[in-house]
Amino acid sequence: MLYGGMELDDLRKRVTGEEFDYQMFMDVLREYDRPRAKIGAQLKKKSIIRVKKGLYVFGETLARRPFSREVLANLIYGPSYISLEYALHHHGLIPERVESVTSCTLGRGREFSTPIGHFSYHQIPAAAYALGIDQVDSNTDRSFLIATPEKALADKLYADRGTAITSPEDLRTYVSSHLRIDLAELVHMKASLMARIAAAYRSRKIRWLSMLIGEPKGKKKP
Repeated sequence: MLYGGMELDDLRKRVTGEEFDYQMFMDVLREYDRPRAKIGAQLKKKSIIRVKKGLYVFGETLARRPFSREVLANLIYGPSYISLEYALHHHGLIPERVESVTSCTLGRGREFSTPIGHFSYHQIPAAAYALGIDQVDSNTDRSFLIATPEKALADKLYADRGTAITSPEDLRTYVSSHLRIDLAELVHMKASLMARIAAAYRSRKIRWLSMLIGEPKGKKKP
């Protein structure tokens, strides 16, 4: 029993998701004395896990299904959307599994090491922020924002500012050798969207990327 007679399964009925914030928790506990102390007690028991101040997930004893790190990435720091290496792997463009959930944000760059994983946020220009973002349903009946393949690749190119790319050929080598993306996969991307993203970024490198994507498949170099 928990919280003066409220059973654990009753708590789960009242908090239906796996990810929840402080306000939701306080709404559940509003009829009980010393709600903050009760939250602290459950943190010690690991019935709930604090991801960061004001943001929680259920522990193993109360979880109905795995929580979504993608949903949490949007909640930990915002406004933000998942992008860069994590999104490229999500879309099957890069082979390496990415442990850190990487995102782009309008705010300053931040990193968060939490009990459920590492989350990093890279600042991008406001003009480029809203382009190329999809809303995807998670396995917890909530949705999250993630970059399209075009936007994730553009964001990664922008983030790697120290990479020496001075020509379209350098750009081709960067994509195929540095990122290890199969150039044949670019045929599935939308050159028109990449062109709009390049214009918003005002980036010559991303403009070359849109040109690479727009090449007829038969004319691409091996």
